[in-house]
Amino acid sequence: MASRLRSTLTGHEHGIWSLATAVVDGRPVAVTGSQDETVRIWDLSNGRPVGGPLVGHNGFSCNGEVWSVATAVVDGRPVAISGGGSNLIQMWDLATGRHVGEPLDRGIGRMCAVATTVLDGRPVAVTGHADGAVRVWDLADRVQIGERLAGHTDWVEAVATAVVDGRAVAVTGSNDKTVRVWDLADQVQIGEPLAGHTDEVHAAATAVVGGRPIAFTGDFGGKVQVWDLATGRTAAEPLEAHAEVGAVATAVVGSRLIALVGSGDGTDLGPAHQQANRRTPGGPQGHGLGSGDDPGGRPAHRRHRQ
Repeated sequence: MASRLRSTLTGHEHGIWSLATAVVDGRPVAVTGSQDETVRIWDLSNGRPVGGPLVGHNGFSCNGEVWSVATAVVDGRPVAISGGGSNLIQMWDLATGRHVGEPLDRGIGRMCAVATTVLDGRPVAVTGHADGAVRVWDLADRVQIGERLAGHTDWVEAVATAVVDGRAVAVTGSNDKTVRVWDLADQVQIGEPLAGHTDEVHAAATAVVGGRPIAFTGDFGGKVQVWDLATGRTAAEPLEAHAEVGAVATAVVGSRLIALVGSGDGTDLGPAHQQANRRTPGGPQGHGLGSGDDPGGRPAHRRHRQ
């Protein structure tokens, strides 16, 4: 079946850094974060914006760009979490378009990536920062859980979440060229860093293949690594993109798991990444992106941000 462009969502005044989806009052919506320092909500059924731009990142620093957004459900209500160059993390009620309380925190450093999951029955956000820190937030109580997770030595550009042996984990990729896996309940790194990338890691996504949790991570050099999160080893040969990898997402099409990769030359590699299925025993068993995950990595040219 041929694909076609359904609509173009216009409203942001500058480039869009990030995108996530949610359901609000039974309608599918998209949430976007932009270089214009705003967050917008879009009704995907008609392609129209829902209300005006959400303003709250500008004015706190010289850079209010919104680099990352994710969605979750908190106390039965759909929310978005956004952050970027303004050194704060905002939470928005997607039904009303208003702030949910004060920013989660101020002055903790620029937030480059965010994903959400559920930990001990409570919605949490996992954020990656320019100082190399990974932080976990209780979205209901609006507080940080524990201390910063330390290990990365450069910007954390990618975050995804998964469940491994019944435990919630985060997968993070950094400009330090490593991928790390974190046990979110115990607040510790699981094993050694996953080594294999030779350039900055800007994208991460997770899935379940043959009953096993798998992570896909992409780097600025155009390489996509496939990891078995249960063993910490590669699950397939690296996949080669045409150029720097800025985004990775997974989906199930029919009975096959597809990994979609966005690269810096304007192309994406969907069907080519089915080879990961053929090299992973058991075949696909659905996808493992948590509710509200931001499955994509950050745009590769963010390397040049100030």
